[in-house]
Amino acid sequence: MPCLRPLLFLLLLATTGSAVAASHAVVFMYHRFGEDRYPSTSIRLEQFDAQLDYLAQNGYQVWPLERIVTHILHNEPLPERTIAITVDDAYLSVHEHAWPRLKARGWPFTVFVNTDPVDRRLGGFMTWEQMRAMQKEGVRFANHTASHDSMAKRRADETDAAWERRVRADIERAQRRLREELGEQSEQEPRLFAYPYGEYDTRAADLVRAMGYIGFGQQSGAIGPLSDRRALPRYPMAERFAALEPFARKAASLPLPVLQAAPWEPHIDSNNPPRLTLTLQQPLRGIACYNAAGHPLPLTWLDDTRLQVQATERLPRGRNRYNCTAPAGDGRWYWYSHPWLVDD
Repeated sequence: MPCLRPLLFLLLLATTGSAVAASHAVVFMYHRFGEDRYPSTSIRLEQFDAQLDYLAQNGYQVWPLERIVTHILHNEPLPERTIAITVDDAYLSVHEHAWPRLKARGWPFTVFVNTDPVDRRLGGFMTWEQMRAMQKEGVRFANHTASHDSMAKRRADETDAAWERRVRADIERAQRRLREELGEQSEQEPRLFAYPYGEYDTRAADLVRAMGYIGFGQQSGAIGPLSDRRALPRYPMAERFAALEPFARKAASLPLPVLQAAPWEPHIDSNNPPRLTLTLQQPLRGIACYNAAGHPLPLTWLDDTRLQVQATERLPRGRNRYNCTAPAGDGRWYWYSHPWLVDD
């Protein structure tokens, strides 16, 4: 009786205070490997090797991302300690450094490709020939738009209708190029999509869903039955965040059981700092929330399952987030991250 699985998950979660073993997974997101002149987006090779060794030595199963998504969509059980590895932008160092390491272990991964730089044969990006060779060995390639323009930003004097035509065409162009160069495998279900820069707003997320994609952002957290399929979380990995202790903590994390986040809209206009209300599936003790710099944020409980969190100062221009965690026992943590975008 598959339809009872979500209810069973919620019942057990409510009564035990910890997640069911087969209900969640963690997705990691990388960009560059061993390109030390780009520390904000590159991971050092010794850091990457240490992470892979840790996963292998601690019983983690590395699954294809689409397999994890399929299990969640169909409420099918996931093995405990299941993770996926994803890479954005198709830089050449993926082919030179990440692929040999992952291939040697027999581990799958997904590359989200912004296709215009590849078509232009820009230096520092993989070629279609290299991607075809990787695809034959089981690497999955998915849509990251053609242009890599932010989907949350409007051009000067651009109407909503004009924005939608432009963004839709951008996604469709990328999908067409993936199909032309990599064949029908790029059309396999579920269709996966990653937002450029991890930036989206409600209109962008709704468009991605309407076009038949499962969306991925760059906000932190594990994914589970309650996660919003328009913008599933991934833990970004780069030199600054790649130390083994926090990596291990993230690999073992569980999704904070958030039924509703209000406002869900990441884009901040006049309400800065934003006030976020989270409705939980169950009461949880020990929740704490932090800003992007790791500083604690004031938290107010409205009742047993609803809390509000709001920064005391205006969020700076650009990408921001509120991160909320709670102890889950056995040294593990529930984790939820809400992204914010500030124009000025």
